[in-house]
Amino acid sequence: MKILRFSIFDFQFSIFDSLLSSGCFLLAFLGALAAHAQQPPPQPSEYEVKAAFLYNFAKFVEWPSQAFSDAGSPFTIGVVGDNPFGDDLERTLRDKAVNGHPIAAKQVKAPSELRTCHILFISPSEKKRLPDILKLIRDAGVLTVSEMEDFLPAGGMINFLMVDNKVRFEINDEPAKRAGLRLSSKLLHLGKRSERAGAK
Repeated sequence: MKILRFSIFDFQFSIFDSLLSSGCFLLAFLGALAAHAQQPPPQPSEYEVKAAFLYNFAKFVEWPSQAFSDAGSPFTIGVVGDNPFGDDLERTLRDKAVNGHPIAAKQVKAPSELRTCHILFISPSEKKRLPDILKLIRDAGVLTVSEMEDFLPAGGMINFLMVDNKVRFEINDEPAKRAGLRLSSKLLHLGKRSERAGAK
């Protein structure tokens, strides 16, 4: 009988010890979850920020009425050359609209498609073709954006810069005016006026 009682006690003690260990594990697990929940959300990537800028440029620039075939025609943001955005631009623009126009992202594949864009991001991969691209869309009411050196002196309108690991942009509004675009004072205030911009 003593052996039996000892065995039961030992068994009960083992169960209690297991439950205690499980409780400690559960507390540790819950603590880890709480610590994870308190972590700040991940910062957006460089091109998520630039995609958001492109969308916001659309809200702070006025296009001539003839830039749209009708009141419900899409507002097109195109990318020509290598696309550094991946899926970020499409994801940012999904279900968005500007002044009643649904926004669509487009990879430009032919020169004839350049003039169908309202905003055109010109990839640095197109640096050698830049003069030809700008010439093709000069009178088409297209807001040109890039991130390449000497883009504004060449006749571009908005150029992205990285300053202290933050996305900034500089503006050359002269070619925008000639294209019939009106940049809002808020946008001009936020952007850095480039002193290097030429009169092209």
